Parts: sequence; C-alpha cells; structure tokens
Amino acid sequence: MTTFALIGAGPGLGSATARRFGAAGHTVALIARDAEKLDGLTAALARDEIQARGYTADVLDIESLTAALYAAAADLGSIEILQYSPVPRADFMKPVLDTSADDLDAPLAFSVKGPVTAVNAVLPGMRELGRGTLLFVNGSSAVRPNPKVAGTSIAFAAESAYARMLHDTLAPENIHAAQLIIPGAIRPDAEHSSPDTLAERLYDLHVKRDGFRHYAEPLPH
Repeated sequence: MTTFALIGAGPGLGSATARRFGAAGHTVALIARDAEKLDGLTAALARDEIQARGYTADVLDIESLTAALYAAAADLGSIEILQYSPVPRADFMKPVLDTSADDLDAPLAFSVKGPVTAVNAVLPGMRELGRGTLLFVNGSSAVRPNPKVAGTSIAFAAESAYARMLHDTLAPENIHAAQLIIPGAIRPDAEHSSPDTLAERLYDLHVKRDGFRHYAEPLPH
C-alpha cells in the first residue's frame, strides 16, 4: 500500500481528495499547520475506514515540511502521490502597484520554495517505487495574471513553470506532474468545482496521466 500525501489539508477540497484517494486503497498523510484541525480530519476519515495520519508543518518552514514528509513515508509507506494545494494567505492578494519587493517574499516561499521542498522530499521514494504523481492545484491567476492579486499571480506563475518543467523532465521515469486550475470558488453546490467533483478530477489526473494542465471549468471571458 502506498501513501497519498496532501499538503494543505482542510475541510473542503482536502478532505474530499483524502477520502477519494483513501477509498482507492492508499494510506493518507495529511499535512497542515493546525494540529487540532488535522485530528478532526483524521478522525472523520477513520470513520470511513481510511487509514490517515496528520503531520503539522508550515509550507513557509522548509525544515518542518521536509520533516513531515519524511515522517509520513516512514510511518505509512512510500509516498506515491503528492498533492500541493495549501490556501494562500489574504495578505498575498495586494494590487500590483501596492506590492513591494518584500511583499513577494512570502508568496514566492509559499508557491515556489514549498513545492520544491516537497518534491525533493518525495522524489527519491517515487524513484524507488518506479512511479509517482505530483498534483498542483492553483487558482486562475496562475494562467491569467490578475493585477488585483499580484502576489499570487506572480507566485502561481512561477509554481506553474516549475511544475511544467517537472512534467517534462520526469515523464521518462514514470513520474507524472499535472496542474489543475480552479477558476471559480470551491463550493459544495458548484457544478464543476464542488470538493467531491474536484477530488474525482484529481484522482483521474493520477490514473489517466494525460497532459500537464487541466481546468476544472473554462476560464470566464
């Protein structure tokens, strides 16, 4: 049994993807900052007979993120699937002309250093398995820069470039990198962007392994 590691575990999309990959027979490693929230998610998954454990880490803290992923692999088994989908902080969303150079430190650490750290931690295990999936989840500003949210627009574009390079470089090793763009809000009543629908899309990306960038729904004009 291999492990699905979820960075940015929360009650909406995170819970749904954990349940979907867990239902497919993977153990689940939940990684987030809030230990109490992790305990609640782990208990909810256990009620559905999904084996899950929580690991506290902050994606802005490279050492804690690396330690969490190493601990998860040691406790639960090799990480075959990594999903990077933490929710950006509100202070990343300043308008472009109000954004200073220093304002970009945290968004870039969040969306570039975090993913690079996570991938470097799980890649040796995927190579040992001979397979792996790296899933990156972003909002529409990753592909259509929005001057109202400059921090995420810049940082998501950089994350997209990194993920795309992984897709091209790791394909010969049977390690698939894919990005899911979610243009709208994630809501239970959304046709294409409900947590359960998105979880199914992400599971499909893992199984079908076709192409790099996918959209939950078309970008609005």
